[in-house]
Amino acid sequence: MSDAIKHECGIALLRLKKPLEYYKKKYGSSFYGINKMYLLMEKQHNRGQDGAGFASIKFDMEPGQRYISRVRSNQAQPIQDIFGQINERLNTVLENNPNQKDNIDWQKQNMPYLGELYLGHVRYGTFGKNSIESVHPFLRQNNWKHKNLIVAGNFNLTNSNQIMQELVELGQHPKENTDTVTVMEKIGHFLDDEVQKIYQKCKKEGINKKDASEIIAKKLKVHKVLKRASKSWDGGYAMAGLIGHGDSFVLRDPAGIRPAFYYQDDEIVVVASERPVIQTVFNVDIDKVQELERGHALIVKRSGETKIKPILEQLPKKSCSFERIYFSRGSDAGIYQERKDLGKNVFPQILKRIDNDIENTVFSFIPNTAETSFYGMFEAAEDFLNKRKTEILLEGNHQLSAQRVKDILSIRARMDKIAVKDVKLRTFIADDNSRDDLVAHVYDVTYGVVKSTDNLVIIDDSIVRGTTLKKSIIKILDRLNPKKIIVVSSAPQIRYPDCYGIDMAKIGDFIAFRAALELLHDTKQYHIVDEVYEKCKNQKELQDSEIQNFVKEIYAPFTDEEISDKIAEMLKTEAIKSDVEVIYQTVDNLHKACPNHTGDWYFTGDYPTVGGNRVVNAAFMNFYEGRTERAY
Repeated sequence: MSDAIKHECGIALLRLKKPLEYYKKKYGSSFYGINKMYLLMEKQHNRGQDGAGFASIKFDMEPGQRYISRVRSNQAQPIQDIFGQINERLNTVLENNPNQKDNIDWQKQNMPYLGELYLGHVRYGTFGKNSIESVHPFLRQNNWKHKNLIVAGNFNLTNSNQIMQELVELGQHPKENTDTVTVMEKIGHFLDDEVQKIYQKCKKEGINKKDASEIIAKKLKVHKVLKRASKSWDGGYAMAGLIGHGDSFVLRDPAGIRPAFYYQDDEIVVVASERPVIQTVFNVDIDKVQELERGHALIVKRSGETKIKPILEQLPKKSCSFERIYFSRGSDAGIYQERKDLGKNVFPQILKRIDNDIENTVFSFIPNTAETSFYGMFEAAEDFLNKRKTEILLEGNHQLSAQRVKDILSIRARMDKIAVKDVKLRTFIADDNSRDDLVAHVYDVTYGVVKSTDNLVIIDDSIVRGTTLKKSIIKILDRLNPKKIIVVSSAPQIRYPDCYGIDMAKIGDFIAFRAALELLHDTKQYHIVDEVYEKCKNQKELQDSEIQNFVKEIYAPFTDEEISDKIAEMLKTEAIKSDVEVIYQTVDNLHKACPNHTGDWYFTGDYPTVGGNRVVNAAFMNFYEGRTERAY
C-alpha cells in the first residue's frame, strides 16, 4: 500500500500447561514461555509499531508476593524495548544470585515475568493518542485475585460512548472514555458480580473468605461473565484477557471481523492474530492451527481445562478482506494464493487497457507488499501469451520455419523491478515546496528498461488517498518516458470509512470519494451531496438498527470505470507527459479471490454491524461541516 495506513493490532496469549521445571528439562530453559512470547510478538510486528505490551501471571504464589507483572512501551522499537527491559531485569537477578541459575522454584519466587500465563500486544493507535497509557495490556487491580483483570485486544467499537454511559448507570466512574477502558471496566463489573455471587454462596455454607478463594477459582464461569459484558458491544474485535487467579480467555466478534487462531497440545495453549505465526513459532502443521469461531470464546481455566464456548449470536461471517489483501503476513498459505489470485483476476481489465499489446508492456509492482499480487498478474500475462503462441503455431499448419517457431516461442511478457523505495527522507525545511520536492524522491526508478513505445503497468495493494502516487510515484515513473502509465489496485475502490480497527475514519481522505464529488460537480448533480447530508442528519435520533447508509447515493450515478478515470485525471499533473490510467479490482473478483473473507464494507458500504451505518453517516456529516474529527 503506497499510502501508509495504520491498522489492526496483534494479540498473543500463551498458557503453559506443565510446571516450569518441565520446560527447563525438555527445552533447556525455564524462560521458554518468555522466549516464545517474544517470537509471537516479533512475528506480528507488522500489525503494530506504535506500542507493545507484555503481561504475565504466576500461579501458586503466597500472599504478599508479586504474581502479576506488566511492561509496556511506546518507544520507536517497542517490542525490542520491552523485552530488553525484561532481559535486563532477569539477567540482573541471575548475576546477583549465580547459585540459583538451576533452581527453578527460587527463580519463580524471585524473578519478575516468569510465570505460567502470558499476554502480549502490538499496537497501531486508532483510538486516542499514542501515550504510554494507551498501550495494551490494560490492568484492573484488586486485592482479590479473582478481580484482577488484564485485557488486550485487536478491535474498535462503534458505540463506546453508549458503553461508557452504561457503566455510569451501573454506578462506575471510568477514568477514561476510550473503548479499551470501557471494555475492560464492563468485563470487570460482571467479573466482580460473579465473584461476589460465588462468595455469598460460600458464606452461607460457613466457608471463610480464605478458603472460599480456591472455590471461586474453580466455579467462576468466565463465559457467563463475557456474555453479560459483551451483550451491547458493536464492532470488530478479538479480545484477550487474564484473570488474576489464572483463568484466561479470547473472545471473537460475532461477525468474525477481526482474526484469531489457536493451537493446543499437552504442553501449551496459544492464541495469535495470525495463523503462520503459530505455525512458525511452535513448528506445527497448518491443519493443527484452528480459527476461533466468530461469536465464541476460547477459555482456559486455571486447571488447564480448555473449552470453546458460544458467547454471542453469530452474524453473517464478514471477515476483513483487507487482512488478505495487505495487513496479514503473506507467509500464510491461503493468503499467499489469494493475493496471487487478486493479481490474476484484475488482468483482463489490464489487457483491455493495453489493447492486448503484451510485447510493448512492462509489468512491475509498488510497494514490496504488492509483490505477490504481481506474480499472479504476471502469470496471467504469460498464460495469455502461451495461449496466443499455441494458436499461431496451430494456424501455421506445420508450414512454419524452425526460425519462425523459435521466434514465436521466445515471445515473453516483460517484468522488471522498476520502482525502488529509497531511504526514509526527512523534511528539514517546513515550507510546502521543499516538503513536496523531498516527497517526490521517496522512490527511485530503474532506468534503461522502459521504451517510449511501452506501456508501464504498476500494481499496488490498494489506492487509498492517492497522495504518494500523485506527489512521488507517478512523477518519478514519468521520467522513464513510457507511452502510458497504468496504475493497478489489487483491491477495489475504498469509498467508505472503516470503524472496526483500520485507521480509515475520514471519508474526505479517500480519492474515490473526492473523484465522485468532482463527477457530481462536472455532471451538475452536486445537489445530491446536500440531499445526502439532510438524510444523514435526519437519522441522528434513530436507533442504530434503523439507520441506512445514504452515502452510497454519492457514488450511485457513476460506474466504477468512470470513477477510476476521474481518479487518473486527478493524479495526472500538468508536468506529467505520459498518459495515466487507473484500474481497480472489481468487488466480484475480490470475492472470487477471497471467498471466505467477504468483509467489504470499505468498498461497498455494506457494514456487518448496525453501528457501521451510524459511523459512515457521521463521517460524511463531519466532512460536509468541515470538521476533521473522527466519526467514532
